[in-house]
Amino acid sequence: MTQVSITAEPRSEFGKGAARRIRRAGKIPAVIYGHDQDVRHVALPGHELTQALRKVGLILDVELEGKHILVAPRDVQRDPVRRILEHVDLVIVTVAEAKAFTDAADAAVVAAEVEQAEASAMGTGAPEAAEAATEAEGTEESADESAADADADAATAEADAEATDASPDA
Repeated sequence: MTQVSITAEPRSEFGKGAARRIRRAGKIPAVIYGHDQDVRHVALPGHELTQALRKVGLILDVELEGKHILVAPRDVQRDPVRRILEHVDLVIVTVAEAKAFTDAADAAVVAAEVEQAEASAMGTGAPEAAEAATEAEGTEESADESAADADADAATAEADAEATDASPDA
């Protein structure tokens, strides 16, 4: 499980001016919500949050006013030009949800690595293996086509035989 601890400060000021002051102080405005709890407006340390958001399947352990809250990033808003964080929405998760979330993310990472390894084996990594795989696929296709042709020929011969038996002999 990719879990990062981070300390949040509650915030009482809202709006564009307040958000700019928070960002100037090196923090990121954020909102924590979910599981039928009241929405909490917080400020998170900018550098720590930026580094944490690089991890796949991230669960944050946010310490707010002495309490620990498990949250997952729901929406991350960045400046379109400078690509710096502007705001983060965090959804509260239970321990079981956090485990399922990180397990799914780990599985996705493994699948992506396997796919990348297969692509490199088919590409520049092993040209002989790629050629053999392509050849094997062609052999399977031609065998399937031959079997289909044989079935079609048998069906045609059977239909001809039935038509000959059914025609009246004069």
